[in-house]
Amino acid sequence: MYQQSYSRVAVKPQVQLGQVLGITALGMAVTALAVYLFPNAGFSWLGAIGAFILIFVMNAVRQNTALSLVIFYAFTFLEGIFISPIIGYYTHTAGAQVVYNAAITTALGMFALGAIVYGTGLDLRRFQGWVVGALLILVLIGIASIFFHFLSPTVYSWATLAIFSVLVLIDFARIRAGGDGLTAPQMAISIYLDAINIFLAILQITGRRSDD
Repeated sequence: MYQQSYSRVAVKPQVQLGQVLGITALGMAVTALAVYLFPNAGFSWLGAIGAFILIFVMNAVRQNTALSLVIFYAFTFLEGIFISPIIGYYTHTAGAQVVYNAAITTALGMFALGAIVYGTGLDLRRFQGWVVGALLILVLIGIASIFFHFLSPTVYSWATLAIFSVLVLIDFARIRAGGDGLTAPQMAISIYLDAINIFLAILQITGRRSDD
């Protein structure tokens, strides 16, 4: 009964924002738990593959809110296993403070970007295709650079930070507009991925500065 009413009854944007941010925040806590339980996991690639699969699974069961939430939190746990070696590397080479500062900067940045959207009504959804295209190009360039070493890792991190910052603006505009037909867990996974990629970009930028 609850699941049926959830999908049919329109939810106010303010309530929807609270739902999405609440789900996302708990997902971040689950990720932190996974990082703590599996420090420097040697099987992190399995987490990446599993998380990728769960994205499609969650879309397939989107009408079942409870199941979608379970899958979302399983996804965030696997993401924690995936990024654990990265966090472990910067913890040992640059210090734990750099990791904490990157997390705080990410949280403040996400809050600021959300405030811009809700305070000004900025809506960049019409540019989503262009931004996603730019992200795909960046990924391909990054893969090519692994073999040919023509792109500085710092430049790549700054480009990643810029692209995902725009995606944050788009995702908050979508929430403000009512979700564009997406459920709260689906919107949460978008915000979560934005935050994780921004966090990793900031961590890589500041971590390399600390090494210099």
